[in-house]
Amino acid sequence: MLHLPLQTYWNSNIRGGVKMLENIITINPYVKRVSAIILAGGYSMRMKQFKPLLPLGNSTVIENTINVFKNSGVCDITVVIGFRANDLKNLLDSIGVKWVYNQNYQEGMYSSVVAGVSSLKADRSGFFLLPADMPLVKKETIEELLRVNNSTEYDIIYPIYKGQRGHPPLISANLFPAIKNWDGCGGLRALLSNYQQVANQVEVIDENILNDMDTPEDYINLCKSYSRFQQKVAME
Repeated sequence: MLHLPLQTYWNSNIRGGVKMLENIITINPYVKRVSAIILAGGYSMRMKQFKPLLPLGNSTVIENTINVFKNSGVCDITVVIGFRANDLKNLLDSIGVKWVYNQNYQEGMYSSVVAGVSSLKADRSGFFLLPADMPLVKKETIEELLRVNNSTEYDIIYPIYKGQRGHPPLISANLFPAIKNWDGCGGLRALLSNYQQVANQVEVIDENILNDMDTPEDYINLCKSYSRFQQKVAME
């Protein structure tokens, strides 16, 4: 997989005679005007606990999902909230991440997609879409989709792993009107199936594009995967 030529800027100051490095900001030259929408408005009914606020490592599931994009240089991130909105508002405000409230969250996930897209600025060229319960997507996956997006003219770019499509797709602003006007029947997948002629698939080495967590067993497996990844990073 090709790695992008990222540029890192360091904000430094002096404390007690020691130069401290703070606020590492990674600038991805392929980001341009691409945003990220994270869907966190659902009930988490099968999990029986509120998935975005479940602990994962030293933080929460939603914070790890947000970092999927931050670590890839995507800084314009919006979290769509609905159920338990106040709890998420407090957390998101504390870490400086934008949120939009979907007042129709009871209608299902597509209503959150519309709320997220409607909140984007007019100058956006496209957006990633990722459910909040997929916090282990690799930054290299995001970087590869951005690279392909920068060099092609497709309206949808899907990551695939061993032939299976996963999340997050990268969707062009050309489809914003269609998304906002769709009746929601069949969800976003049904809508995007009408645009196969302008879609591309990019093979990535990342099984996590397929792995969400709907049940307590899924959560246990996700935590195990997270621990294995952290151990691998520590050994490198």
